[in-house]
Amino acid sequence: MDISKFIENVGEQFDELNVELTPETRFREVEGWTSLVALLVITMVDDEYGIVLPPEEMRKTQTIQELFDLVASKA
Repeated sequence: MDISKFIENVGEQFDELNVELTPETRFREVEGWTSLVALLVITMVDDEYGIVLPPEEMRKTQTIQELFDLVASKA
């Protein structure tokens, strides 16, 4: 699993907003973050990585790095 590709995949969920994401980005603070984007990220993780990410586990993460680590731990 590659974090740069993961960041790219997460960024694509923000529709047509051009957001700059890094591992340290607190994704809930990014302009355009909504509950719909959260669902899109959960769906992307399932589609791209074959991992079911329960929303309650995602809520415990704050940064892109923490989210990546959570997904990687389930791989």
